[in-house]
Amino acid sequence: MLPTDKLLSLGSSIKVLFGSSRKTRIISSSALFLAACAFGAAGVAPMAPDPADLPVKAIKQELAIPDLSEQIAKLQADEQSFVREERVRSGDTLAALLSRLGVNDDAAATFIKSDRIARSVLQLKAGRRVQTQTAPDGTLLRLSTALIDGSGNPVRNLVIARNGDHFTATEMPAALERRIEMNSGEIKSSLYAATDAAQIPDAIANQIVDMFATNIDFASDLRRGDRFNVVYETFWQNGEYVRAGRVLAGEFVNAGNTYQAVWFDEPNSRQGGGYYSFDGKSLKKAFLKSPLEFSRISSGFSMRLHPISGRWKAHQGVDFAAAVGTPIRASGDGTIDFVGTQNGYGNVVVIKHWNNYSTAYAHMSRFASGLKKGSKVNQGEVIGYVGMTGWTTGPHLHYEFRVNNQPRDPMTVEVPNAQPLAGTELQRFRTVANDMRHRFALLNPQENGIKLKLASK
Repeated sequence: MLPTDKLLSLGSSIKVLFGSSRKTRIISSSALFLAACAFGAAGVAPMAPDPADLPVKAIKQELAIPDLSEQIAKLQADEQSFVREERVRSGDTLAALLSRLGVNDDAAATFIKSDRIARSVLQLKAGRRVQTQTAPDGTLLRLSTALIDGSGNPVRNLVIARNGDHFTATEMPAALERRIEMNSGEIKSSLYAATDAAQIPDAIANQIVDMFATNIDFASDLRRGDRFNVVYETFWQNGEYVRAGRVLAGEFVNAGNTYQAVWFDEPNSRQGGGYYSFDGKSLKKAFLKSPLEFSRISSGFSMRLHPISGRWKAHQGVDFAAAVGTPIRASGDGTIDFVGTQNGYGNVVVIKHWNNYSTAYAHMSRFASGLKKGSKVNQGEVIGYVGMTGWTTGPHLHYEFRVNNQPRDPMTVEVPNAQPLAGTELQRFRTVANDMRHRFALLNPQENGIKLKLASK
């Protein structure tokens, strides 16, 4: 028998376990019952069978082995071709290029030399890629390459294909992929050295010079430490760089001064658009200094002895000597105000520009086709041709620049910039300009308070 104190201790434990209330005792009893069932189930559960005691059954099947000679014959019956690609090297001949491409086909070489379109292969510049498809014996099945003449004309793809015993050569427009690239550089010796170091195409470097030539003399004004940012287009085909496009925005810091320009598309303009500062002011001068590309001044804006009347008279324009038929360009954007004949002026055209500016072009031999009063013209557009109509002793262009119908010397007048953007065009420009500002900020992260963090591995 248990001592009295042991019984009292056991009773206390049972009371703690089951609780004092009826609800508590029911829950505790249920928990003990479920635990007992779980241990019992584990005790009576059957053991997994031993894999070594499982029965093993062997299966045998004969497989037919294909005849090796039949496989070889089938492969020989199938037409096979080989594709190869090479780059044109400096001083390459057609024979050397075809040899590197694995082409052994006299008929193909003869066709390339004689066909008008196929002969373009002979003019390929070094670095151009050429792809060929040939038969196992070197017979040419197909040759393709991209034709780029460097003059701004569309890129074309040349394809030479075999059709039986004959060849055909075709050209088709190339589908180019347009990419927008951003780059920057620092001047250490010259602009072109800096663009070469930044791997910027020379065509883009030339455009940078044109953009900022009115503010920077790139021959004498550059300083060591000057910096530039540029956003520009490039065009690619099948992963190969084809050519550079247009500079979309540029920023140049020269001697502490910052110059910026943004390209803005203008479908109605002759050039398709123009460069503007970030506030929407055009960087293009509103008027050309000379309406002729190549000429010399034969008589300036001054008092002179009139060659016909023999009297001293104010010459209210500038005469440019040039051969009959030399194209005359509109010096600025505007609207034709007069086209016809006026006494001593002979055949004359008067163009009305913005802000009370106008220009006159006299002694023309003939007018450009389709020119009439009210028609719009763009800067640089041909409006007529040099002649000697009216009061003149020889072929030349008499050019006048007027402000509020008062003649001014076009060689010394302060030429304004083109008319700034306004209205909806200005709103559209601001969207473009903000995008370029963001790109410049990415090119100069420290100056614009941008912190770039590298993700830890």
